[in-house]
Amino acid sequence: MSEITRTVFLDDGAQTLELQAYSLTVVSGPDEGLVSESGARHFRIGSSPDNDLSLNDNAVSRFHATIDVTDKGYTLRDVDSKNGTFVGDLRVSSVYLVDGSTFRVGENIIRFNTTGKAVEVRFSGRKRFGNLIGASMAMREIFAMLERVAPTDATILIEGESGTGKELVAEAIHLNSTRKDGPFIVVDCSAIARDLIESELFGHVKGAFTGATGTRKGAFEAASGGTLFLDELGELPIDLQPKLLRALEKREVKPVGGNATVKTDVRIVAATNRNLLHEVKEGNFREDLFYRFAVIKVNLPPLRDRLDDMPLLVEHFLKQAAEMAGRDDIEISYRTMEKLKLHKWPGNVRELKNFVERAVLLTQGDQIETKFLNSGEFEPKQEAEEMGASPMAQMAIQDDLPFKEAKNRLIEEFEHAYWKTLLERTGGNVSKAARIAGVHRKSVEYILKKLGLSRDDI
Repeated sequence: MSEITRTVFLDDGAQTLELQAYSLTVVSGPDEGLVSESGARHFRIGSSPDNDLSLNDNAVSRFHATIDVTDKGYTLRDVDSKNGTFVGDLRVSSVYLVDGSTFRVGENIIRFNTTGKAVEVRFSGRKRFGNLIGASMAMREIFAMLERVAPTDATILIEGESGTGKELVAEAIHLNSTRKDGPFIVVDCSAIARDLIESELFGHVKGAFTGATGTRKGAFEAASGGTLFLDELGELPIDLQPKLLRALEKREVKPVGGNATVKTDVRIVAATNRNLLHEVKEGNFREDLFYRFAVIKVNLPPLRDRLDDMPLLVEHFLKQAAEMAGRDDIEISYRTMEKLKLHKWPGNVRELKNFVERAVLLTQGDQIETKFLNSGEFEPKQEAEEMGASPMAQMAIQDDLPFKEAKNRLIEEFEHAYWKTLLERTGGNVSKAARIAGVHRKSVEYILKKLGLSRDDI
């Protein structure tokens, strides 16, 4: 195995992994004949289109197995799949592959072969890039790429599941570029009403539409000399995509209702939690626009694929949350840390951050525990389905509120109502309110300050 992979350590703390590219061929089963070749250090297999090898097999889990390459060789790992991964008749959790090895996922028999083509993967020596944190090979590989591309003006597409930190990548790219002293403008394509997004991007002139009482610059102009970050690019309406393509190619925009074009000087970074290549095949995203964005692609791994970073991330979030709550006595035990690694983390790093903050606020001791991890919060509840839309949801829909804004508003209203009612019930006694809520007194003081509540409100 060591003959086909080798690690080289460099003077600056970085390292490179020299390996042979490999191919996976489905030799029998529903996807017989499907072939995928790769030189990646991490390769995903499953039924989801987000995988490197996407199988059309009902017996295959969405994320079924991975192949990880290290200096020890090529490791096939089952990712807690429903029906298992098999080598012969043996169900395996992990096994080394050699040239010609075969294994089964679902009803598909897959053959692994090395191709003889040399590939070099570089890993940064740092554990942080901007506000991105990670010591795992997955993150250090990304850091190495960002170190090379951030100083350029190359267009970058960031792909990854929701909560993996795509905006942090965009910010880090900007701060490590020659445009760092210019503006960093964010446009969330999923949070803007369909009929306003063109104006948001390109601006409009006075009288262009009802409510356009003056001329307004769009994001392309506002970001001049800096970076424009287009978040949730996959949500961009198909009829607006040709205009965006023109803006990228011509480096100019035409405001809504205007006749003259405006030259732009902006670097574009985009992000999506969708598989845009799959969206292209489905006819939801223009192929020419996809390739215009995918000059450089950064694929952020989900938290379940970088569990080695868990202690580093928890330590960072714990310090932030403790400072926010005015406490310096909060710790996490080794046992709790190991339990956290068993959680699937569908919300990724964002979910982990929220858990740590919630645990710090709710614990009455000096240890955060997994009991504050609401494992079922992402599970659909039958009761909720039977109740139908709440009045708040109906109002949000009627007001055309984006999902994120409606959700945040609902949470804010609940928190304000909960603590105001509790203060009234306890006659403004913060200590008593803290005991009833099961929250540390200092945390309650922070929450009340954040919500703008005091004893005078009762």
